[in-house]
Amino acid sequence: MKKHNFYAGPSILPEFTKEKTAEAALNFAGTGLSVMEVSHRSKEFVAVMDEAQALVKELLKVPDGYAVLFLQGGASTQFLMAPYNLMDKKAAYLNTGAWSKKAIKEAHFFGEVVEVASSADTVYNYIPKGYTVPSDVSYFHYTSNNTIYGTQIPTPNVDVPLVADMSSDIFSRPLDVSKYDLIYAGAQKNLGPSGATLVIVKEEALGKIDRPIPTMLDYRTHINAGSMFNTPATLPVFACLQTLRWLKENGGVEAMEKKNIEKAKVLYDEIDRNKLFKCTVDAVEDHSLMNVTFVMTPEFAEFEKEFLEYATSKGMLGIKGHRSVGGFRASIYNAMPVESIQALVDTMREFENLK
Repeated sequence: MKKHNFYAGPSILPEFTKEKTAEAALNFAGTGLSVMEVSHRSKEFVAVMDEAQALVKELLKVPDGYAVLFLQGGASTQFLMAPYNLMDKKAAYLNTGAWSKKAIKEAHFFGEVVEVASSADTVYNYIPKGYTVPSDVSYFHYTSNNTIYGTQIPTPNVDVPLVADMSSDIFSRPLDVSKYDLIYAGAQKNLGPSGATLVIVKEEALGKIDRPIPTMLDYRTHINAGSMFNTPATLPVFACLQTLRWLKENGGVEAMEKKNIEKAKVLYDEIDRNKLFKCTVDAVEDHSLMNVTFVMTPEFAEFEKEFLEYATSKGMLGIKGHRSVGGFRASIYNAMPVESIQALVDTMREFENLK
């Protein structure tokens, strides 16, 4: 029976990425050694890092004056590196879920945090609108896609520098990087396996803070060393390169956005049609194209566990909702084929017919 991977992260990867990484795990670049055991300063791996950084710039049309880094520590480390490097006395944050809350918590160590708006009042099932960002902040931080709650945000129109956690929707749609001072993303959703973190930072935004910054937490350290200041995560970075090659071969982020809209529509339409299910996000414009969250309707709530067991028996893996909200979550990142989404839809219809 075919398995369909709806896990939120680590999550589905392109077959191309898995195959090429598996090959390199045994014999990397003809060296006869694994990519896990060669020097990160060897010419073979330096070429991997160089190409990966160049493809990020190409695919996202990164302007001159920005550095692309592959670091470690995930978005959780970026929660503190961002304010450490960029916050003078005050920064603004939009609170749209668990991850933005964690970012806000870390930012409090470095200055005043202005929470401009929050959707916590209804368990983060909408994106706040109509808020005002103070003009005297160092930056405005937001989380572009909320994996737990199934909401997604277009680039905000503000008059201050932008910082964004794009861990779960990077490369899923075109992006005007020039509007940002910093973009960061854990790799384990749309880019590669866990262990690598992508950072895109505007170089002229750095070096303006008076506080001393520890060497490893200073973006300039990693820019000057080309992401090689310490040993990078060699296998994850190699896998990221394969995904970037796959993205380019398949039309880039413009093609991904078109496919993602079409794929998500298949599932959202079924949730709207099916008497058993209800989307947790009411506003269509807030719907995530990456993580579709839904629950049983009140009159069928008693069947939640039964549906989960039924769907799992049909090969639908990872659709259980986050432990903090329950229900169901189908993560449908770039690598998710429409055939898997249709298989989930068919399973939902079959279960409906049983009731």
